[in-house]
Amino acid sequence: MTDLRKRILPTVQKPARYTGGEFNEIKKNLSDVRVRIAFCFPDTYEIGMSNLGMRILYGVMNQMDGVWCERVFAPWGDMEETMRQNHLPLWALESQDPVKDFDMIAFTVGYEMSYSNILNMLRLAGIPLHSDQRKDLKNIVFAGGVCTFNPEPLAPFVDFFSLGEGEEITQEIIALYDCAKAEAWSKDTFLQEVAKIPGIYVPSFYRHEYNEDGTLAAIVPHNGAPRKITKRIIENLDESYWPTKTIVASTEIVHDRANLEVFRGCIRGCRFCQAGFSCRPVRKKTPDVLYRQAVETLEDSGINEITLSSLSTSDYRGLKELTDQMIPYCEQNRVNLSVPSLRADNFSRELMEKLQTVRKSGLTFAPEAGTQRLRDVINKNLTEDEILTTCINAFSGGWNNVKLYFMLGLPTETDEDVLGIAELVYKVIQAWKEHAVNKKRGLRVHVATAYFVPKPHTPFQWEKQITPDEYLRRCKLLKDHFYSKSIEYNYHEPDLSRLEAVFARGDRRLAPVIEEASLQGARLDGWDEYFRYDIWQNAMKKYGIDAAFYTTRGYAEDEILPWDTMDVGVNKKFLLRERKQAYAGAITPDCRHGCAGCGANCLLKEVQCDA
Repeated sequence: MTDLRKRILPTVQKPARYTGGEFNEIKKNLSDVRVRIAFCFPDTYEIGMSNLGMRILYGVMNQMDGVWCERVFAPWGDMEETMRQNHLPLWALESQDPVKDFDMIAFTVGYEMSYSNILNMLRLAGIPLHSDQRKDLKNIVFAGGVCTFNPEPLAPFVDFFSLGEGEEITQEIIALYDCAKAEAWSKDTFLQEVAKIPGIYVPSFYRHEYNEDGTLAAIVPHNGAPRKITKRIIENLDESYWPTKTIVASTEIVHDRANLEVFRGCIRGCRFCQAGFSCRPVRKKTPDVLYRQAVETLEDSGINEITLSSLSTSDYRGLKELTDQMIPYCEQNRVNLSVPSLRADNFSRELMEKLQTVRKSGLTFAPEAGTQRLRDVINKNLTEDEILTTCINAFSGGWNNVKLYFMLGLPTETDEDVLGIAELVYKVIQAWKEHAVNKKRGLRVHVATAYFVPKPHTPFQWEKQITPDEYLRRCKLLKDHFYSKSIEYNYHEPDLSRLEAVFARGDRRLAPVIEEASLQGARLDGWDEYFRYDIWQNAMKKYGIDAAFYTTRGYAEDEILPWDTMDVGVNKKFLLRERKQAYAGAITPDCRHGCAGCGANCLLKEVQCDA
């Protein structure tokens, strides 16, 4: 098998995707290993190796005695074809052993359009797709990640889901499996016991019943399963595991740099943002701990770029103290420091000047909506003056490249709001003309619009998605009002976002659709080269699924939702209140200006919450 792989690798693109052997990868002696875990990322190597969560959990699992976690990624199309032609099963990078030889198979699921990859990887591994077809403890399949906040479309394929942050719960799962294997438990016994771990959802322990109109009538737990599964969080990030000995990729990856996570959660309340609600409450690291982790990571790996990572980095209160420490180190060691996820309302000139001493790159901001009315609807808490003031500061500091991100199809959006994007962009251009100090290079304003996708556990989880035709009409309306050569406009194609909405708010009836589409060749759907909407349309037609039921229909406020079993800490009463605030055009201040009572602080042992 090894010789065959060696002969095949020179014939495919980027063979380093499949070889392993990177600096800092973890290899163990099999005689010392009791539990083997294939940690699968359902996309290519260059995407998976850029995923911070995967790097953290890889280290967490491999720190456990008797446990060996290895990485597995989805092959590119040329490699998959070659594997099928030569009957090569999917393998793990560290040992090069087939995935079917492993005890547990873990998936991290961060994007709905990776669902077909999960099934495709199981097929390539020679592992039965359905949980009830895997009869014993071998090849237990479990999954975590943000998509598990609505796991229902994947319910028949996954033995159990891990809800929330994985550093602690993953160790509890593996320790239980280690015991189960040693004592030769049955799979049923193991599932009964693993369901007792807080944060674990075993979908086979729940029955979904439907009304005649297709809506959910009831979610019925059995086998002693709880009615609600509450996500797990890490309270003290300073003391939590952090991978300072990070694997150095052997080929180019999407984010080819070190990452430094400054805090988790978000103080904002953008009403469309799933991460902003599902990752609450806010927990931060101290600047001294961050600086130590940054230096250890950079000196161990030799990487020459590091990014401060969070949902909104400029909201980190220790940012000035941290950058005061890091800038001199980065200058001395020729390391690029980048600070993405900045907001236009708190991006200071002082910070800009600090960053440009290391490297001056383009600035990226996400106003999301073109008018103040719509920004208030979505609770962006960002004014036009703040956007323009930030751009003026940037242009007067020598910047000539700005990226602006917006959404089309947000609730209550009108053509006036769409044209407001064009008006705002022209005000940005005018600000450059009046304040730029480096006009010889010219100005580039990159504008991108995305198709709004209503997501679970947000105030907009009940909303209708506009039709693809209407989305394209609004894109054309906007494009027709961009006259300046300084503007570069891109918009997302609607088919992918429509399908994303189907699975984001979907239920168990979508599982056969995913299986059929995967069987018919759906894979790597996040890549333009491979995405084929017709495959998905045919699969939905075969099983009588109407995409509009999950998208343009919208959901009633009193409707049972497929994800109601999942508790992310933010209660439905608060989400409904925020939805009403949206339609009233009323903003909710961020968490630092007073607790809005979302309920997430109840997840913290030391905080009392009356929400």
